[in-house]
Amino acid sequence: MKIKDRTKVAQRVTWVGFFVNLLLSTFKIIAGISAKSAAMVADGVHSFSDFITDVFVLIFIRFSDKDKDQDHHYGHGKYETFATLLISIALILVGVGIFWNGITMVVDVWQGKVLQQPGYLALFAAIASVIIKEVLYWYTFIQGKKINNNAVIANAWHHRSDAFSSIGTALGISGAIFLGPQWRILDPIAGMIVSVFILKVAIELGKPSMHELLEQSLPESTENEIINMISSHPDICFQHNLKTRRIGNIIAIDIHIKLDRNISFVRSHDIATEIEVMLREKYGERTITNIHTEPCKEK
Repeated sequence: MKIKDRTKVAQRVTWVGFFVNLLLSTFKIIAGISAKSAAMVADGVHSFSDFITDVFVLIFIRFSDKDKDQDHHYGHGKYETFATLLISIALILVGVGIFWNGITMVVDVWQGKVLQQPGYLALFAAIASVIIKEVLYWYTFIQGKKINNNAVIANAWHHRSDAFSSIGTALGISGAIFLGPQWRILDPIAGMIVSVFILKVAIELGKPSMHELLEQSLPESTENEIINMISSHPDICFQHNLKTRRIGNIIAIDIHIKLDRNISFVRSHDIATEIEVMLREKYGERTITNIHTEPCKEK
């Protein structure tokens, strides 16, 4: 897929999420206030956090697929990585906030406070949120995989975290409505359980982004695959000093190869070009390669 097409798909997907989150969060907050449901108000705020992350993605997508320029010789791929990390941080903050709110409500119940029974509008809003956000998750996730955009994929998981939150909210509201006052504590407890899943997703998204920003090498299996590919070339005596890293969705590979000391300069260049072509066919046309040629030792 061409870079411009990739950017257009990412922007279209994010704009869809942007407007859905804006409308859904507004509806949920209004429903929570009208139905006197603190859980639904909190869920609406959670949806609003999705709206904020959509803004982040829309801002950074515009930069991440730009070609290299005078100030960014390796392209702008790390804008995408940075956006993914920001989404991860936002998820962590939301998860901690939901967990803390749940603890506060549980403590209030232990101290003798009776939680207020929510109205049916809050339950309807929670069920509608689960359905809408799950559909939005699959739409965003499939498109993100299609264009290999980690920021879009991260945003898809944020949509699903909101669906998980709404499931907890729906269970809590159902218990509060149908099981009586003593069961209204199910609302904050369900929210706390959901927050743990949100934090898990946040860490799984943020860890690779942090590693990339700290210039971590590619997995050992990938590096071994690169070494085997290069070693299979019949004109290469030996390879060494492999260095790898990710730049957004682009792979950068630096390596030294040893060649017959008697071959011509032109042939040496051709061999390096053949290696570059082989690596780009395997890891994408935007793969960055830096191949240093050296003469083999005389036997």
